[in-house]
Amino acid sequence: MHMADALLSPTVATTMYVASAGIAGLSIHQLQKSEEDKLPIMAVSAALVFAGQMINYTIPGTGSSGHICGGILLSALLGPYAAFLSMISVLLIQCLFFADGGLMALGANIWNMAFYGCFVGYFLIYRPIMKGRVFSSLSERIRLILAVVLGSILTLQLGAFSVVIETTLSGITELPFGLFAGLMQPIHLAIGLVEGLITAAILLFVYETRKELIMDVGPSTTAKLSLKQILSVLVIITFVTGGLFSLYASAKPDGLEWALFGNKDEGYSENMALDEENYGISSSLADNAAKVQESMSFLPDYAFKDNDAALGTSVSGIVGSSIVALVAILFSLGFGFYKKKGAHKAA
Repeated sequence: MHMADALLSPTVATTMYVASAGIAGLSIHQLQKSEEDKLPIMAVSAALVFAGQMINYTIPGTGSSGHICGGILLSALLGPYAAFLSMISVLLIQCLFFADGGLMALGANIWNMAFYGCFVGYFLIYRPIMKGRVFSSLSERIRLILAVVLGSILTLQLGAFSVVIETTLSGITELPFGLFAGLMQPIHLAIGLVEGLITAAILLFVYETRKELIMDVGPSTTAKLSLKQILSVLVIITFVTGGLFSLYASAKPDGLEWALFGNKDEGYSENMALDEENYGISSSLADNAAKVQESMSFLPDYAFKDNDAALGTSVSGIVGSSIVALVAILFSLGFGFYKKKGAHKAA
C-alpha cells in the first residue's frame, strides 16, 4: 500500500505530513510520561515488521499479492504510541534507503499504514475484545486471535479507503472514486485476512512463551522463556525472514499496484490500466523529493543498483532490519523512552 508521489498533490501530501506529525508528537508525549522501558521490544519488533513486509504472499485467483502492515502486531506488543513510532521507523527507512513509497507521500503512507493499525485497530477492536465484557466468555487465546484478525481486516480496509480518498482529493481524474474503491477494498480485505492470521500466529507464540509481553492479557504464572531468550528468538526469525524467506516472496503486484495497473502479463485484468511509466500528477515538490530519494536509496527496490542478483534481496532484508532496529533505539534514547529503573512488566 506504499503510495508513490505521483498519486498525491503537494497540498494533500503536506496535509498528511502534518496529520502524521501530530500523531507522532502525541505518541512521544505519552511515552515520555510512561514508566515502562520500551527499548528492547520496540527495536526487535520494528525490525521484525520490516522483514515481514518484504514477504509478499499471493492472493489466489487475482494476480495480486500482499504483505503485512504490522500496526496491529506492534500495538499488541508495544501499545499504540510506541507502535506508531516503530511504524514510522519502518516506513522511513523503506522510503529513504530502499525507494519503497514516495518521499513526498511518506506522510500519507504513515497515516494509511500506521495510524489505523496502531490507534483505530487497537482502541476500537483489539482492546475492547481483549478487555471488554462482550467477549469475556471466550478463552483468552480465542479473544487474541479474534482481536488481531478483525483488527487487521478493519485497518487494511481503512488504509485502502484512505488511498482512494487521497487520490480523489488530489484531483487524479483517471482514478474515479467508485471504480477505484471497488478494486481497492476487496483485494485489501483478502490481504488483511492473511495478515490477521500471520499476526495471530506470531502473537500466539509469544503468548505461550511469555504472555506478559502482550498488551491487555491476564497475568502469567510461569514463563517458558526469559525476556532475553524470546527477544533472541524474534531476532533470529527477523534475520531468517529478511535474509532468506524474502527470496521466495511473490513477485506479483501488491494490492495498490494491482488496482492501478492490473496484471495483464499473467492473464489477469488491467484494472485501472494506468501507464506505469506515466500516470498521476507531477509537481516540482515531487521532483525534488525524488531527487533526494534517489541520492539516498542505496538498495532501491531491495536490490543492488543495476544488479538483479538474489543476494541484493538478502542483504536488503538483513541491513534494513538492522537499520530499523537502530532507528527505534535512537528514538527511545533520544526522546527519553528508555527508563533504566523502569517498571516494564516483562523485565
